[in-house]
Amino acid sequence: MEHIIDRMLEDFENGRLSRRQLVRSLAGAVAAVAGLPAAAGAAPGLQARAAAPAAMGPAPWKTVWLDHISYAVADYKRSVDFYASLMGWQVRSDNGTSQATLAIGDIGSIIIRNARRRPADAGAAPQTGSQRPPITGVVNHISYGIEPWDTEGVRTELERRGLNPRPDMVGEDFKSYHVTDPDGWDLQISNKTKA
Repeated sequence: MEHIIDRMLEDFENGRLSRRQLVRSLAGAVAAVAGLPAAAGAAPGLQARAAAPAAMGPAPWKTVWLDHISYAVADYKRSVDFYASLMGWQVRSDNGTSQATLAIGDIGSIIIRNARRRPADAGAAPQTGSQRPPITGVVNHISYGIEPWDTEGVRTELERRGLNPRPDMVGEDFKSYHVTDPDGWDLQISNKTKA
């Protein structure tokens, strides 16, 4: 998934996608993931692809751990400060120029890095014969469970930070708020934990 987001950002940053094309491509990707017809006007090469080949059967393993999530951002230091302050993540390593790894408690880690920038002449059309498939999906948001949970207290703290929390409550059990991080990412904070 990381390469898909990186490619989309790369194309936008290098002028191969306008802001409008980026939004349309994201809409087309969301539609493809949801099984809807692709959005009209999606950027060339980014429309939904044909159905994937049938699954080969179960793999001989199961997933037991989230190793890491990787974010490509405009200013990695700003994002590291945001997440360390708001979510309590601990910086495990920081190269001081472009990337840091933060521990998310004992569930895994997040890598926050500056989005790749290419030289000015890299804005040319992509080379033909590329082995990279077209981008057809994106991660919409990630929800992190926090403890202790106090619905009103969490809302108050998010507002104190100027984050304009948007409630997303489902029944009596699931309570959460969505906020926007410094790069416009939809971050969901909820009362659900792995327990």
